[in-house]
Amino acid sequence: MPNYKIREVVSRQDLKQFIRFPDELYKNCRQYVPALHSQEEKNLTKAASLAYCSRKLWLVTDESGKVVGRICGMVNPRYNERYGKKRARFGWFDCIEDFEVAKLLIDTATAWAKEQGMTEIHGPLYYNTFGKQGMLVEGYENIPPFNCLYNYPYYNRFMEELGFEKECDWLQFKMVANHGVPDKARRVSKLVKERYNLHIGSLDELKKDKELVRKFFKVYNESFSETVLNFIPLTDEEIEEEAASVMPFINDKASCMLLDENNEIVAFGISFPTISPALQKAKGSLFPFGWFHLWRALHNFETTDLMVNGAAPEWQNKGVSAVYYEEMADKAIKIGNRWAISNPQIESNSAVNIWNSYEHEPFMRRRCYLKTI
Repeated sequence: MPNYKIREVVSRQDLKQFIRFPDELYKNCRQYVPALHSQEEKNLTKAASLAYCSRKLWLVTDESGKVVGRICGMVNPRYNERYGKKRARFGWFDCIEDFEVAKLLIDTATAWAKEQGMTEIHGPLYYNTFGKQGMLVEGYENIPPFNCLYNYPYYNRFMEELGFEKECDWLQFKMVANHGVPDKARRVSKLVKERYNLHIGSLDELKKDKELVRKFFKVYNESFSETVLNFIPLTDEEIEEEAASVMPFINDKASCMLLDENNEIVAFGISFPTISPALQKAKGSLFPFGWFHLWRALHNFETTDLMVNGAAPEWQNKGVSAVYYEEMADKAIKIGNRWAISNPQIESNSAVNIWNSYEHEPFMRRRCYLKTI
């Protein structure tokens, strides 16, 4: 049996190896989408969530010193307080097809979690609900959106052999985007707009006002606070971080925002062109040509990623979704959008049924695993 060794990531060289390990592991996988190295470094060292989360990183090497696995162990006290749990989480989990490597990684993260007083561990997850999460269990033949994980099938076998059980599954679908919405949906949309005096706002204008951007993310917090499993509301610092990261990609061409008569945010539908193929060409770096691939991708709307749809709590169950789905469907036709990939949604959430109104097919299923420790 190989003589594997595990060590904590403590130096800048260690961190570089941690970030770049998947580049080697997935170099022959045409579906894998590499993250930008600079963004990964920021996520691991300067993320706003680290103001309240604790985390440790580890690498496993073989006898020659070659990296064969990595993992991040995390504790989010805001999550534990909100849900009355003592849970650690793991993420950035990758390894070669050797169960001993997976076991060494998980056992090390688990031992650390116990030292922190935790009684359970689940993952793969990010610090908060906004990051990449969920181990792929179906749809390996597809290229994921840039904000979703990809992994080899053997990862799931390792999880089961290590005693993990399914906590939840997220589903993603691929839809035909340029067929518009059914006549019934248009009638519902018209009635809802007239009944509540609603109108479409401009995200391009919203982006110019930092206070409105903060309000947008606060509505996001409120929209999902009670409806999304394991949801953790963003802090003010996380809102600032996500606004700087996400808002530049958002515009009125493929997204929409619904306002009431007082110009308060009622609901929103956010999508933008898929950048996964561009990230594959960039190979983890913006230079020398990565930025060009990304720039071209952001102007190609043939396939879009549906990032998030939601409504303020007081507007939920009032039919407002019909309004922004109609708006986004009409925009899809206008911009030449042929396909749309949905963001992961918990399978138990009735909202997944909305896609039955469109020509669609299963795209990916991803899983969060849970284990008592």
